[in-house]
Amino acid sequence: MYTRQKHNVFISFYHAEDQKYKDYIDKYLSNNIINKSVMKGEYNPDNSDEYIKRLIREEKISSSSVIVVLVGQNTKNRKHVDWEIYAGLRASINGNSGLVAIMLPSINKAPDGGYYYSDMPQRLADNVKSKYASIYDWDYAVKYFDEIIQEAFDNRKLKRHLLDNSRPQMQRNL
Repeated sequence: MYTRQKHNVFISFYHAEDQKYKDYIDKYLSNNIINKSVMKGEYNPDNSDEYIKRLIREEKISSSSVIVVLVGQNTKNRKHVDWEIYAGLRASINGNSGLVAIMLPSINKAPDGGYYYSDMPQRLADNVKSKYASIYDWDYAVKYFDEIIQEAFDNRKLKRHLLDNSRPQMQRNL
């Protein structure tokens, strides 16, 4: 009998608006992942941005093999989401992370059934354009979550040459 490998997964999202989707993943889809995400209230927001960024990178992302970005209406405006994607794409002892975009129901589809890059965090859009990152809508992702994670894990090596982490990090929320 084949046992699916569990992957260390970091889920990046805008906590104030999209927590219910993260909670759904935690409750129903996390059997085959080791959740490395930041939990609500885990870090004191009064700490400096640099300190929080370092803690997340060292304690969470450096051991993650896949970064999942839940893209809601304002995710693209959040500096922490950009920092998390940046940290995951950086080469580390474990290599870089695979990258997946899950478009939440609050994001409208384009007439062709796809999505607009302008609705995504810019660093994520760069990697969707380069074909390093894959993009899925919420309904599909819920059905095929394990397969999506495995594909992103495999692509972190297979498509490493397509990775684009050249954009400067966001300094503030937009």
